[in-house]
Amino acid sequence: MRPYAAEFLGTFWLVLGGCGSAVLAAAFPDVGIGLLGVSLAFGLTVLTMAFAIGHISGCHLNPAVTMGLWAGGRFPASGVLPYIVAQVLGGIAAGAVLFVIASGQTGFDVSAGFASNGFGEHSPGGYSMLAALVCEVVMTAFFLFVIMGATDSRAPAGFAPIAIGLCLTLIHLISIPVTNTSVNPARSTGVALFVGDWAVSQLWLFWVAPIVGGILGALAYRMVATEQK
Repeated sequence: MRPYAAEFLGTFWLVLGGCGSAVLAAAFPDVGIGLLGVSLAFGLTVLTMAFAIGHISGCHLNPAVTMGLWAGGRFPASGVLPYIVAQVLGGIAAGAVLFVIASGQTGFDVSAGFASNGFGEHSPGGYSMLAALVCEVVMTAFFLFVIMGATDSRAPAGFAPIAIGLCLTLIHLISIPVTNTSVNPARSTGVALFVGDWAVSQLWLFWVAPIVGGILGALAYRMVATEQK
């Protein structure tokens, strides 16, 4: 059970740290951290947890990563479902804690978004469903490409968490205006359930696109990195 507990706690940290920075600190009067700060917060959650639990569970924290690593031949099929369940439960638990904290402020309105992912009128920049779909697929594909490469036995040892954390930061810098950045179904689910309504009705895209992208990215890395005999 240790790997599942690690995935639960790691995903909890990712959602609390990343979505918490967006909900509590992004637009805080005068000293808000803004888009750059939120992007960095998401990257830091992965970087810190990769060092903390990478040796226990591999620090997936993300169903798309788990599926991608399975497709890339790095993770057994038997572990996929338990990992995804642990990740989603961790994300929901973090959403609950964040809701309790955020609702302690006068005027809090969960329907304003609560860091949920969306497209169309619920995209921060008003981007279409197609734009959101393409963005999430491509961003997750490159996330898995970097993860596969950074954790390759031929890569410099000990630096994978830094590369992966910075990659997630870059992904957020690019795509927050499009979808509020998911690339992680557990992250999306963890906050969407508390918003309900549109956030839940659009949640399908933030499961389908990241998983498709993760599998494509992992397969692309296998194609590029496999040595021909």
